[in-house]
Amino acid sequence: MSIFHISINGKVRRVDAEPETPMLWVLRDELDLPGARFGCGAGLCGACTIHVDGAPLRACITPLNAIGASKVTTIEGLGDTRLGRILQEAWLAEDVAQCGYCQSGQLMSAASLLAATPAPSDEDIDQAMSGNICRCGAYPRIRKAIHRAANALRGKS
Repeated sequence: MSIFHISINGKVRRVDAEPETPMLWVLRDELDLPGARFGCGAGLCGACTIHVDGAPLRACITPLNAIGASKVTTIEGLGDTRLGRILQEAWLAEDVAQCGYCQSGQLMSAASLLAATPAPSDEDIDQAMSGNICRCGAYPRIRKAIHRAANALRGKS
């Protein structure tokens, strides 16, 4: 076991874990942040998406020792931002979630997209969201919600 100090959602947290422990388990088991979900364990489904220095990463395949001094944001921290609140409102307005299992990862990927591309095209959305799998097939509503959020961020209705 090793001791790490990592920045999670704007706070430095102490973690006592093996360096190779996937961030997903650090977040869920050590830090009581269950929003990132286990889906595939191979970084293919996106349910575990977090931001590391603003970039979306799969927590299930990102080891604790790869974080270093980077800033980690989880779905729990995203809700504290203007972008996160606008995305949540758009998700609700478009009735995106069915089972909801993938939604934290979907929202994290959408947030990363909108932070980099304030007025995304359908192609931009499809490319940015392509690594997030939704078993319920809510992709058209996800795309519509991202457009709604983008418009809200730019002050358009």
